[in-house]
This record gives sequence, C-alpha cells and structure tokens, in this order.
Amino acid sequence: MASLSSSTHFCSSSSAYSNSSSLRFNHHHYYISNLEFSAISPKHLGSKKISLQSNSRPSSNAILMQEGAVARTATIVENEPPTKKLKDGLLSASSPEKHKEPIGFDVNNDKSTVSITVVGASGDLAKKKIFPALFALYYEDCLPEHFSIFGYARSKISDAELRNMVSKTLTCRIDKRENCGEKMEQFLKRCFYHSGQYDSKENFVELDEKLKEHEGGRVSNRLFYLSIPPNIFIDAVRCASVSASSVNGWTRVIVEKPFGRDSESSAALTRSLKQYLEEDQIFRIDHYLGKELVENLSVLRFSNLIFEPLWSRQYIRNVQFIFSEDFGTEGRGGYFDNYGIIRDIMQNHLLQILALFAMETPVSLDAEDIRNEKVKVLRSMRTLSMDDVVIGQYKSDTKGGITYPAYTDDKTVPKDSLTPTFAAAALFIDNARWDGVPFLMKAGKALHDRRAEIRVQFRHVPGNLYNRNFGTDLDRATNELVIRVQPDEAIYLKINNKVPGLGMRLDRSNLNLLYKARYSKEIPDAYERLLLDAIEGERRLFIRSDELDAAWALFTPLLKELEDKRLIPEYYPYGSRGPVGAHYLSAKYNVKWGVDE
Repeated sequence: MASLSSSTHFCSSSSAYSNSSSLRFNHHHYYISNLEFSAISPKHLGSKKISLQSNSRPSSNAILMQEGAVARTATIVENEPPTKKLKDGLLSASSPEKHKEPIGFDVNNDKSTVSITVVGASGDLAKKKIFPALFALYYEDCLPEHFSIFGYARSKISDAELRNMVSKTLTCRIDKRENCGEKMEQFLKRCFYHSGQYDSKENFVELDEKLKEHEGGRVSNRLFYLSIPPNIFIDAVRCASVSASSVNGWTRVIVEKPFGRDSESSAALTRSLKQYLEEDQIFRIDHYLGKELVENLSVLRFSNLIFEPLWSRQYIRNVQFIFSEDFGTEGRGGYFDNYGIIRDIMQNHLLQILALFAMETPVSLDAEDIRNEKVKVLRSMRTLSMDDVVIGQYKSDTKGGITYPAYTDDKTVPKDSLTPTFAAAALFIDNARWDGVPFLMKAGKALHDRRAEIRVQFRHVPGNLYNRNFGTDLDRATNELVIRVQPDEAIYLKINNKVPGLGMRLDRSNLNLLYKARYSKEIPDAYERLLLDAIEGERRLFIRSDELDAAWALFTPLLKELEDKRLIPEYYPYGSRGPVGAHYLSAKYNVKWGVDE
C-alpha cells in the first residue's frame, strides 16, 4: 500500500507543519522560509527601524538565493527608535560593534551553524535521552552540515571523558547498523565539554568563546537545553542570555518540566524567564507530546472521515486517559515527593493529550493555530474538586516470595509522607461539543502493568437488535477506540461481529493497527522529534505560557486543598490495580475503566 508523505526522508516527516521561522535540513540542502535576525546594531540602523516582511509565499520583490532559499526584502520605516530586541534572538551585554552581520545571509553558502549546549550534561536525562536523541538525528542526516554539541555542567571533566560517557548510551536503530561505529565516531568528534557554575556569567563568557571558536565566523544559531533542576533555571537563563546568546542568529532555550508547583509559582517562573527571553524563544518541553501515537492523534481524527463526525457528545460516552507504571520510585523518591503524581503526570502529560484530543479543528497546522485551540479547551474545563478525585499511595506487598517495598520505605521519602502515587479524576469540558461527557484520568506507580493509552468508549446503539446476544453486560455491546501510546504502539477499534457458524452468536473483535507489524522502521524516540522541532523553530508540540496558566488554574485549587488539609490517600498493594475508590469514581458517572480482554 502506498504511503502518504511529503518526503521519503526521515527529516521531512514534520514538513507539513513548517512555520514561517523554520530552518530545515534535508540531505544537506537547506532552505529558509523566513529569515530571522536576533540582533541588529542600533549604530548600524541609525534612527530607522527595519521591518521584515513575513509572507508565506515568495513575492515578486523577493531576493531568490541558491536552491530555493528566499530572503525577503527589508522595508525601512521612518522615525522609529532603534530596535533593541528582535523575535527569536537576544541582545546580549556585548557592545553594538559586535552586531555587524549583514542584513541577508545564505545558509547554502556555509555561513550558518547550530550550536547545541546541554546544560546539566552530567545528569541522567542528558546521558540517557538527550545525547542519544541528538546522535539519532545525526545518523538520519537531520542535523545541519555545521553543528557542534557542548556539554555544560559543574563536574570537571575533559572532552574525552564526556565522549566516553556519552558513547556508552548511543545506539543505532535496528534497521540501520551497517555503519553504526563510523557514525558514532564522527558524532563524538562534534561533542565538547565546558565546566562551569550555572550562576556564573564569567563561566558562560568562557563557553561563549569556545562556541565562537567552533562556529568559525559563521552565522551562529544557538540552542540551550536546560537539563537541570527548576530552582536553577533562572540563573542559567540569565547567564546564557547575557553572556552566551547569539549576536547574529537565533537563540532558543528548551525548558524541562516541572514548570512550577502551582499557578503562582508557574507565573513567577514565566515572568522571570521573560526578563531574559521572548516567549517564542522559550520551548517548554513535554516529551509525551513527541510520542508517535500522540502525534498521530490529530491525523487519525482530522484526515479520516469516519472519525471526525463521531467526535462529540452525540456519539462518545466517555474518554479515558490512562497512565500506569509497574514500578515505584525506588530510590528516586526525593524529587517525586515534592511533586506527586498529579503534578508529575496528570497536570502536564495527560492534560496536554486531552487538549489535543478535544480541540476544535484548527484553522491550519501552524503552531499558533493548534495551540490556540488547545487553550480554548483548557479554558472551557471545570476546575477540579475533591468530589471528582481519588488519591492513593502504594504499600508493601509480598508476591511469590518476593516482598515489594512501600512508597515510604524509600530512604529518600519521609516516613509520614502523604504524597499521592496514584490519582484518578473526572474532568468536564463545558462547551457545545463535549457538554456532559466525562473525561477520566488515571495515573499511578507500582501498578499491575505498564501502559499509556487513550480509550474512547462510544454510546450504545439505540434500539440495538442484538442486545440479548450479549446478556446483561450492555458495555460489551459498545464500540471502543483504543490508542495505545506505549508500549507496543497500536490503534485498534473494538467492534461487534458474528461468530462463524449456524447459530447467532456475537463476539467482540479488534480491528488492529499494530505498529511493529505494519511498519518495519523503528519508531523514533520522542526527544528526537522535539529536539528537531526546536532546531527548526517548530513550536506546535511545545507549551505556550497561556496554556500553562490555564492548565495550572484547573489543578491548583485541588492541590492546595490536598496539602492544606493533609488528606490521607487510600493505600493499595504494590502491583495491584490501584485503589478501589477509582472504581467508585468511574461508577459515579456510569463508566467502567477500559481493560483489554
């Protein structure tokens, strides 16, 4: 069967979503759909301001460059003050004399480079996810010809020690191993290290000098990935923006969750970030939005006629978002105890997926159009109350002669901790499409299995002639669409059909798209997609500040009540299906949690 794709190249998989600021790389042929300038010298401009035209198509007065690159002409606007800060770039503390990059530049002429700095390079996230994702992009020819990767952390190690550390976590895809060793060696030669404090401007000045050495006078585009604890985000951003931002290209910063603990702390973090960055320079990453099946959610809905007409209260009875892990904190409880399962999973991962699922059809695939629709969903939702929430915490249990620890047995967790390791909630969207439809969330640790999935349970067929063939369990007569995000990615639809034979016996069967059976290629890790999007300036899978505000507004009152009243969670055995209260919550809305039979 022929596949629909804008290009056969891996890197072009997201090209349908390219926005006006994207810089794309494909087989080392580059094009710019809109030039971006981070800093232009006030001295160079005099008393005039430059306005860059940003049309989606080349116009007759465009300056055409090699291989399809287009540079827009600049319009001079009289009597305007000098520009201090332009979109997608920062003016650093450096003198205006540094800003002498010409108005137009051609990336096809070896004048552009990308420098990626992983701040917190010695941490687990960097070693296990970020560096392997960057290598995968390099292997697939998704990175530009001129790029370098710097690790930055407090640990005093050499370039060789960083490369040795990184090499232990690099792997090639199962279907692409023929020159794996050679590619790894080439990639590691692009990796360097600089030791410094996260709050030291002097150390970031030293980093800036090293970056310039490797950029070799080219237009420098710089991406900083903050793989560090949230309490030092602002220090690192301040130092990077003042001492190490690009003076003639773009500067972007990827920020890892958590984005605060509640509405107040999140807003304070955003205000602090915006002292040094513009909103479109901040890439708040939620790696679940980069997962293949979450990416496919809008494709499934908006490109298949059979689904979109059914996507409303008229046909859907309830929607379930389920996240479960079959292990506990096990030595990593120090971080978790400060946040809990609601902040760690529900307020970000599951709520973001819910917003994508429930949004109206966006005007286009542009990042802002998609994020606008997600914000509308979040603002239409009822604030959560304790009446619609169940919390739990796992306790010790013995199975098969093996004793599994309780949450509070973790040495990094206080013995009297009431932090939930499980939560279930019923949420509602008060708009015309979803009025009255319960959206159920369930997330927990130390449960009986590991999975993340979306389950859409449809209404009963009115006057169904075959109800008697299903006995008294009418739920068996309803259709269910399951989107399994992990593991074993799949999309399947439960339907009713007749069992072959002379009698009239009905059965439930799955129309199943199992990815590993249908597609031979290994599915890219979520961090690969998100890193590539950040390099390209594609923002649709990153969280905008107003999205964040709306998400925290839903959960903050609940979290405040839980902590002020020190509500005791329901205890459930390690390896079980979770608290019994979760089943009472679903029964309250005449819903049964979906399970595979």
